[in-house]
Amino acid sequence: MTAAVEVEAPQVVDGLPADEYHADKTSISSTGLRALLAPGCPAQFKYDRDHPQPPKREFDLGNAVHTAVLGEGHDIVEITGFSDWKKADARSLRDEAYDAGKVPLLPKEKKQVDAMAKAIREHPLAGPLFAPGSGIAERSLYWTDPATGIRCRVRPDWLKQMPGLTLAVDLKTTKDANPEAVSRAIRDYSYHQQDALYVDGIWATLQPEDVRFIFVFISKTAPYLITVRELTDQDRDIGRARNERALRIYKECESTGIWPDWTGPVTEIPQIGMPAWDTIRQAEEYLK
Repeated sequence: MTAAVEVEAPQVVDGLPADEYHADKTSISSTGLRALLAPGCPAQFKYDRDHPQPPKREFDLGNAVHTAVLGEGHDIVEITGFSDWKKADARSLRDEAYDAGKVPLLPKEKKQVDAMAKAIREHPLAGPLFAPGSGIAERSLYWTDPATGIRCRVRPDWLKQMPGLTLAVDLKTTKDANPEAVSRAIRDYSYHQQDALYVDGIWATLQPEDVRFIFVFISKTAPYLITVRELTDQDRDIGRARNERALRIYKECESTGIWPDWTGPVTEIPQIGMPAWDTIRQAEEYLK
């Protein structure tokens, strides 16, 4: 008779610092699962996990908007007296803020963040979703995937628990928030995987009657236009299937200690061609 395998219970954690959440190596997040699949690979995922990178300037605006809208997140420090980071004094103050775990902003950037937050609050769809006091920001959810035994985690930007329905609202700053650009971003950044994992995590931990995942995209340029969308069922199913494959890959890598690159252990040099659409287009033009 085989003994039952002990499975760690689902867990809901409030107030967990973002740095601790992202540094956790005992579970895997949506970002990690996406990184395991092409165009990423296990070898790059493991290196990035073991060698955390310093703060990147391109994330400062998004982090600041999250704090302004959600009321929680990184502390924002306005570095006054400078119009850019060219002067040594400005860079010194900026680096001090980074060392303290804060987001440094120039006055013009702070003004931009305030305008973006105002645009969200006044938007007919996004505004009510993020109404102060109507949800919980940055709640960390942990559960064990039943198929692989891998511990998973998600951290919804904004979680609204209502009678009969739980809403997870995800806020994303983007260069272009028009629906076509949003559609491409879902493909390029595999946001359909994020959607599926967050929905599954909410089901596993909070056990609501129903779950919906809402994307809110806001443009970084004035007038800071906003697109609010829900993913199609088919794309969520694809995202869930991608997650399942990534979880199997992760389990295999963890158990063997082998983290392959894109090619894996082969003895023959593989072939490569242009992207399929370009091959079809050029074949029609030249191989007549």
